[in-house]
This record gives sequence, C-alpha cells and structure tokens, in this order.
Amino acid sequence: MATATYVYRGLQVCPLVYPRRPTRSGYAHNYDDGFDAAVRINELDRTETEVRSRVFLLAVDRPFTNGGDARRASIAFAEGLIDGCPSGQTIWDRE
Repeated sequence: MATATYVYRGLQVCPLVYPRRPTRSGYAHNYDDGFDAAVRINELDRTETEVRSRVFLLAVDRPFTNGGDARRASIAFAEGLIDGCPSGQTIWDRE
C-alpha cells in the first residue's frame, strides 16, 4: 500500500508501506506480522514530470507494528538521505 506524496527540497518523497508477509491468493491480508517500509524519491522537472526515480528500502531488524509508524519512518529516512548527501554527490549516486 502506498500513501500520499510530498515535496522535500525539490524532490518528491513517496512512502511505501506493505505487509511483512505477502498476501496469499484466496486469503485476506495478514497484518499480524507487521509492516515493512521503503521510500521512492522522484526528481521532477519544471513541468512536474518525473525525470528520475529510485526506491530505497528501510533496513530494520523488526517489522513496524502499524502502518503509521512505517510511514513516518520512511519519510524520516528519505529526509535523512536527502539532507545527508555529501557535497558534490546526488541522491542518485548512493549505493
């Protein structure tokens, strides 16, 4: 499941939250195992058209207990990546 996007320092941040255990065909969602999170960061041009995009996974030891916590963590992670980018590099150069 994806949530709303917003622009941070000229880059579009899209938190991505999904159940830790994938839903099997014919069964309901299983949220008991918690949630994992990632974030998609998009570069936009002046016409608000996506130019470049990259997904970063949050490496966590344990799943998030609810979707809200996962969403907040993915936003904070994206802001940290953007703010912590060394001078002379871009977010697209990170490994």
